[in-house]
Amino acid sequence: MTAATPAIDQTTLIPRDHLFGNPTRSQGRISPDGAWLSWLAPENGVMNVWIAPRANPDDVRLMTRSADRPIPQYMWSPDSASLLYIQDKAGDENFLLYQIDLKSGDEATLTPFENTRVDVVGASDTIKDAILVGLNNRDPQYHDVHRLNLTTGELELVFENTKFAGFLADDTLTLRMAMKQNGDGGMDYYQITDNAAEADPFESTAMEDSMTTSPAGYTTDGSVLYWLDSRGRDTAALYAQDTASGEKTLIAEDDKADIGGTLRDQQTGEVLAYSATYLKTHWHALDTGIKASFDWIASQLEGETGVMSRTEDDRIWIVWNDPVGAPISTYIYDRDAATLTPFYTTRPELADAPLQIMHPVEITARDGLTLPSYLTLPPASDPDGTGRPAAPVPMVLHVHGGPWARDNYGFSSTHQMLANRGFAVLSVNFRGSTGFGKNFINAGNKQWGLAMHDDLIDAVQWAIDEGIAIADAVAIMGGSYGGYATLAGLAFTPETFACGVDIVGPSNLETLLGTIPPYWAPMVKIFHERMGDPSTEEGLAMLKAASPLNKADQITKPLLIAQGANDPRVKQDESDQIVAAMKTANIPVTYVLYPDEGHGFAKPDNSISFFAIAENFLAQTLSDKGNVRAEPLGDVLVPSSAQLVEGAEHVQGLTG
Repeated sequence: MTAATPAIDQTTLIPRDHLFGNPTRSQGRISPDGAWLSWLAPENGVMNVWIAPRANPDDVRLMTRSADRPIPQYMWSPDSASLLYIQDKAGDENFLLYQIDLKSGDEATLTPFENTRVDVVGASDTIKDAILVGLNNRDPQYHDVHRLNLTTGELELVFENTKFAGFLADDTLTLRMAMKQNGDGGMDYYQITDNAAEADPFESTAMEDSMTTSPAGYTTDGSVLYWLDSRGRDTAALYAQDTASGEKTLIAEDDKADIGGTLRDQQTGEVLAYSATYLKTHWHALDTGIKASFDWIASQLEGETGVMSRTEDDRIWIVWNDPVGAPISTYIYDRDAATLTPFYTTRPELADAPLQIMHPVEITARDGLTLPSYLTLPPASDPDGTGRPAAPVPMVLHVHGGPWARDNYGFSSTHQMLANRGFAVLSVNFRGSTGFGKNFINAGNKQWGLAMHDDLIDAVQWAIDEGIAIADAVAIMGGSYGGYATLAGLAFTPETFACGVDIVGPSNLETLLGTIPPYWAPMVKIFHERMGDPSTEEGLAMLKAASPLNKADQITKPLLIAQGANDPRVKQDESDQIVAAMKTANIPVTYVLYPDEGHGFAKPDNSISFFAIAENFLAQTLSDKGNVRAEPLGDVLVPSSAQLVEGAEHVQGLTG
């Protein structure tokens, strides 16, 4: 590998495990009664739940003892008497619900079923000892609604579901609404009375509004139903609907972005503030007290901030702060005392690391569509602070998954690692991404491998024209849809990219749609409308044309593929198929399989091992194009489950 530029050589190399290993703490919460602090932190290398009295934060107690997979998510019970968390097995996404009693420390499995995925349907601010959960243990396609008694663990069937995709309950834990996909790919919404759904929907959406219109919950007294609604407009606005009269009142709108999150009154359920995210997230307060709190926090902290958790009296908040150029920190905000008390820093080992600023940019696609995007540059490459390097550098186009998701502004471990190794990193919200209105999403309909792919190619050309990227030193990398985009990039436009890194990406859209998880079946029409319907001649031809597998023999550049063996969304066969096709065509490929992972990497040892392989693959491939570097592999694979199925010789350090 050629020597790196003096700037890179003189910049501290950030260790991989500081970026992809376990955080020191995460998911900070405060109990509803304000007596307890909680968080996730490692125990023997596995993320578990810990608590401490708010009055004595040093009196720390370990509450869970997961010894294999990290606990991905947890919550407090409404009565503050227990903690609830979900967990699956080896990445299969069949999440069960568990409870830990605060006083005794006893743990119980609240949904003790096999091959079952739990959904929380409803919780209450006034009913403290119960929640509503959906369980698909009777029929894997549909979730029956049960009332779960958090004191006794008893499950009481409330609604046997044979056709609905989801439900909405009010604060009394009474089911009020059911949702079902209609024949056009939109959504029908049905009133529920006495646990029975009415025959006809009271609201409906067309396919074009299906991803930008949804109910957003009731006020506590049930008199108002909030909607995020794009019907008759482009971006989703916030409306309040009188449940008695049906009349809707516009509460908030943004001309560039959908209304996203809301902050509710803990007692009444009324919206106190709302957010909209275009390039950055902006919160807007409707309540004077909330506005005063937002303004005070903004005066104390630089960068992005948000509220993670609140007490039921709304006097204590857990607030996160992302300075972007420094690690994320979390604070305990006392609204009455006007104090911010440090809670934890997520990755304190990065405090002195040379973290790089992320630059929001707008890129114009060939048809004039504006693509909100994010650029991170290597250290010292931009001495004038213009957001452009003094000279072009190798670049990684990092493509988000979904595709019905989006990239956001803020700290990114992937951006920081790649920039630290000498790469510019560009993340593009291509058409089909969410958050920018229905026209932006619908511009991606049936455009897999077509206009969606053109957006990525246009972004690469923009980076070259702007003097950011070296034309023949651009890699493409991503997970899920981003993995598909990687395969499509190398198969459809092999001249554009120097190499690719595919993480759990589908290669064959026909088999992808044929193997979706059973609980996605009630929503399958939307996949057909937005990707192509395999039951029609035209749709099947569209899916075949957009499948990289069918053009695998056109791949000429180095490719790294990573796959979880238990992935329920993108089956292992998606990677196996294209690897086999490339082997048949005598095209080099590196394939690493993780037998204990699903759709991505949950275990830090696996995540660290993969990014070790990826950065050495990129450095080896692009070292003769520009000045890049990699942290040596060392023995990073030893604690992981990585199985090198093919092509170890194409990554420096893998063959000794």
